[in-house]
Amino acid sequence: MPKLIGNRIVLREYRKEDLVSMRKWCNDPEIVDNLSDIFLFPHTLNGTEQYINSILEGKTEQKGFVISDKDTEEYIGQIDLFRLDWKNRSAELGIVIGIKEQLGKGYGTEAIKVLQEFVFNRLNLNRLQLEVHDFNERAYQCYLKCGFKEEGRLREKTFINGRYSDTIYMSILKREYEELHQHLI
Repeated sequence: MPKLIGNRIVLREYRKEDLVSMRKWCNDPEIVDNLSDIFLFPHTLNGTEQYINSILEGKTEQKGFVISDKDTEEYIGQIDLFRLDWKNRSAELGIVIGIKEQLGKGYGTEAIKVLQEFVFNRLNLNRLQLEVHDFNERAYQCYLKCGFKEEGRLREKTFINGRYSDTIYMSILKREYEELHQHLI
């Protein structure tokens, strides 16, 4: 897997030592409650180890990257492509900024933009999609900033912290990415 370089971040391969950073957030409700249903919670140490090992050993179809600081390569979070569909040229995006002190600093936006370039220009996919809880306004605004459009929602799909939440489906197409990118040049 190539390293993908942004202004402040590098999207790099997972490493065994990332397990320590992942364990810090993967059972933290403040972080996990905002994640889509792709992520199973609670998460055991064994489950996290199996997840990293499956990626390192190439036993998964997903393509995953650690979001790391460009200078130190220290773990900030992770961004993954799930449900890669080569026939229809689409994938689903999952992202988490796992270090709470790094939330709200634009790392998620930058990571998505770096990954979009990879998805549309190197993998030649046509569609990148994701899902987000309706209460996760920070993520929703980030996705809009990155060119994603709301496609629909499943009303009261999940039950989190004593209330039902809608799941919002969003996507960006290659032509939309190209139009957005042309306006930035």
